[in-house]
Amino acid sequence: MQQSISRLITRRARQHPAQVVVTDADTGQTLTADALDRASNRLARDVLDRGVGTDDLVVVALPTSPQFVVTCAAIWKAGATPLPMDPDLAQGERAALERLARPRLVVGTPPADPTVPWLPDGHRPDPRTPDTPPADAWASSWKAPASSGSTGTPKIVRSTTPARFDPDTPVAPFLPRAVRQLVTGPLWHSASFTYAFRGLMTDHCLVLTRRNDEATVAHLLGAHRIGWTLLSPAMIHRLMRLPASHRDRVDTAALRSVLHLGARCPVDDKRALISWLGPDRVVEVYAGTESNGLTMIDGADWLHHPGSVGRPIGGTELRILRDDGRTAEPGETGQIWMRRPGPARYTYLGRTPHRDDDGWDSLGDVGFVDDDGYLTVRDRADDAIDCGGDPVYPADLEQRLSDHDAVRDVVVCGYRDADTDRVAVVLDIADHEVDEGKLHDFVRDRLPGHCVPGPIALRRTPLRNAAGKVRRAAVLSDTIPMM
Repeated sequence: MQQSISRLITRRARQHPAQVVVTDADTGQTLTADALDRASNRLARDVLDRGVGTDDLVVVALPTSPQFVVTCAAIWKAGATPLPMDPDLAQGERAALERLARPRLVVGTPPADPTVPWLPDGHRPDPRTPDTPPADAWASSWKAPASSGSTGTPKIVRSTTPARFDPDTPVAPFLPRAVRQLVTGPLWHSASFTYAFRGLMTDHCLVLTRRNDEATVAHLLGAHRIGWTLLSPAMIHRLMRLPASHRDRVDTAALRSVLHLGARCPVDDKRALISWLGPDRVVEVYAGTESNGLTMIDGADWLHHPGSVGRPIGGTELRILRDDGRTAEPGETGQIWMRRPGPARYTYLGRTPHRDDDGWDSLGDVGFVDDDGYLTVRDRADDAIDCGGDPVYPADLEQRLSDHDAVRDVVVCGYRDADTDRVAVVLDIADHEVDEGKLHDFVRDRLPGHCVPGPIALRRTPLRNAAGKVRRAAVLSDTIPMM
């Protein structure tokens, strides 16, 4: 039976008051079910007294921490909708998102608009505030993640799913119930937010970390006997660069499965991950914050269809359309469109949806299906580089270039120079000492012959944010002036 998120949190506290439901692996701080319930009750009453009401948007601009969890729980108990936001956003982007959202309250880093009510990180309600649950309430939207993705164009994706769930109904076939979940990405990122909190509502115990390095993640998998985790392809790449002897020492006996989604995962990295954990414990999903459809593939199936993100599940229909609107043949690249039964599961603030009158929707990606109906995603359509009339997809090139031992990450960008489309390559080589000439030759040897090479730049700092996202335009603007 569906219940409000508020009541789900309180129910768990009453059934298992001493159960640790949140652990900060970086500081050792823990929250029991009872402590989470009481702290969020106080904060809910506090924000209600500040004028927050049903269906208001409340920005949560906090780092990943137990306080982030308490704050979101309090917002749901107040009947409002949390809007998770990167606390380190540039002021211009932050201001644009606030104009779209018109939040009733901001919690965390100060708002760009000083007239918006604000509670700083570390705020605690008056200790005299009762810690009993406020009147039951729920928003018509359980989340509204802010996103600029890889485009840099601010938008808010407001879910149309109310803040009510059935705790006894599995969230998805790839998300087990009642396990320890390691949250490796920032909670302000849509995927991390969704799976962490939907897990919490189905008896997960969350293990949080802000340390976005592969050695820490590998250690925590064993030290906390993790049962489930979500990994970005960037993290998988770094984990697979650890010595095999290091990975073999990690105790993964409790691990039920690993999920990855988002950017393309290099085939060699995916194969290595399956070799380490076994095919039954590796699952990949293609989906977006918009929940407009999804595909899934497990490790065993992937070995027969390497590079694929699987076939549609959950009633999803899939089609690939050419530029002229006709259906593409198997193996032919076109724009990916998906459709699920029922009305749209999201609304945009700041963008017009691609969804048509028949319910077909697109995230703007291109790919193809094979003869067996398995989908392969190539890249975002907008990122394609026109090389002599033939599109070249940065993700394809990044896969080719990621297998160099000294390369921690790679970003490929297209740009126009004197009426010629060129390809710029930026390599993150971390602390490796390299022969730059040989590395440049390695890159040029792997570029298609019809591509005109541009600058090749070496960096020793991460190219992607903590969520594994990259903005190619920003990387390019930083790179061209360097050359």
